[in-house]
Amino acid sequence: MLFPKGAAVPVEELLKQLADDSLQMGDERIRDFLAAFGRRLLRPALARRHPELGSLGFFLRPSELARTVAELGGEHVRVPRGLIFHLPPANVDTVFVYSWALSALMGNRNVVRLSPRSGTVAQAILETLHETLAAADPVVAATQRIISYHRSDEVTAALSAACDLRVVWGGDEAVREIRRHPLAPHARDLTFPDRSSFAVMRAAAWLCAPRAARVSIAEGFVNDTYWFDQAACSSPRTVFWVGDEDDCEAARADFTGHVSRVVTVRGWGVDAAMAVEKRVSTYGLAADGLAESVEFHGNALACVRLSAAAAAPRRWLGAGTFAHARLESLAELVALVERRDQTMTHFGFGRGELEELARDLAGRGVDRMVPVGSALSFHRVWDGVDLPAEFTRLVTVIG
Repeated sequence: MLFPKGAAVPVEELLKQLADDSLQMGDERIRDFLAAFGRRLLRPALARRHPELGSLGFFLRPSELARTVAELGGEHVRVPRGLIFHLPPANVDTVFVYSWALSALMGNRNVVRLSPRSGTVAQAILETLHETLAAADPVVAATQRIISYHRSDEVTAALSAACDLRVVWGGDEAVREIRRHPLAPHARDLTFPDRSSFAVMRAAAWLCAPRAARVSIAEGFVNDTYWFDQAACSSPRTVFWVGDEDDCEAARADFTGHVSRVVTVRGWGVDAAMAVEKRVSTYGLAADGLAESVEFHGNALACVRLSAAAAAPRRWLGAGTFAHARLESLAELVALVERRDQTMTHFGFGRGELEELARDLAGRGVDRMVPVGSALSFHRVWDGVDLPAEFTRLVTVIG
C-alpha cells in the first residue's frame, strides 16, 4: 500500500478498511488536508525541481477548493457518490491527484491504482502526501487509499465490482481492457480515452505582437508541449496558422525561431532513440505525401509543413515534433475537427470568435479552448465533463 503507508493486504481486507462513510461533500477535514498538501507542493525547492507540482499546489489552494464546492449549489441536495476507483495513466504523473482530490473533496471514499511505471514526480507526490497526513484528521487515512499492482484481473475485477464509479484515464485500449470487468448494476464508468490537441495562431497577430509578447507566447507553447514529452492529451501536435499565405509563412518561421531559442535556453533535449523516432515519423509523413518539407532544429525540435490542413496527424510523432498548416479562416476548422480532438490552444482571437466556433462545432470535437500556455492547466471541467458533479449524486427534497 502506497498511501497511507502500510503492508499490502488482500483486496477484501482493503475494502473492509474503507467502510467509513461519514464524509460529506466539501467536508472541512478533507479540505484542510488538501489545502495543507497544496501548500507543501508550493514549497520553492519542490516546485523548482518539479514545476508541474507548483500548478497542482495552486489548484489546491483553499479559495479554489471553496469555489468548487460553492459552485455545486442548487435546488437539490448533493451527496457523495460512494466508493470511487481511479485508474490514471502512467505517462502523466499528476493526473491521479486532480482526479482523486476532486473526488475526495466531494466526500467520497477512494481507491487509486498507481501504475508501477510511475516516475519521480509521483514519488514526490506520495512523499508529500505522507508528510501532510501526519497532522491530518484520522478520517483521511480511513477513507483514502493509493495502491499499486502489476496487471491483475483478480484485483481489478474485485475493485470494479465494489465501486460506485470507475474513473479510467488512458488510451482506447486501456479503456476497453478495463471495461472487461463488470460493474455493479447501479455503478457507472467515467472514461478519458485517447485524445489529441492542436494550436491555432492568427498570423497577423503574431507578426504585430511586440517581441516580448512573442517570447512569452513561445515560452507558454514550450510549457504546453515539452512537459510530459508532448504525450499529454492536451499538448498540441499541430499548429494551424490563420491568414494569407505570406503572413502565415513569415509567422511560422519567426515562431519556430522563438520556440527553438526557448528550448535551447531551457536545456530541453531528447535522447538518441527519440531523435530516431522523430525522423522515422516525420519522413514517414513525407513519404506518404502528407508533408511538403521537414525541418530539424537539433534533436529537440522538428517542424513539418503539411501539404494540406486535412493531413493534420493525431498520433504522437515524438517529443518536440510539430506539424504546421495554413487556414484561410478560423471557420475552416469546423470541417477538420474530429471527436477525439480535446484542447485547442489559441493566440490572436477574440472571445466572440471562439464562442462562435464552439457553437459551429456543435459537439463534434474540441472540449477546451484556452490561451497558448494553458494547455496543461487542469480545470474541474475536463473533456467536457464536470468532474465534481460526476463525483456526487443528487437528492431531490420537496417539502
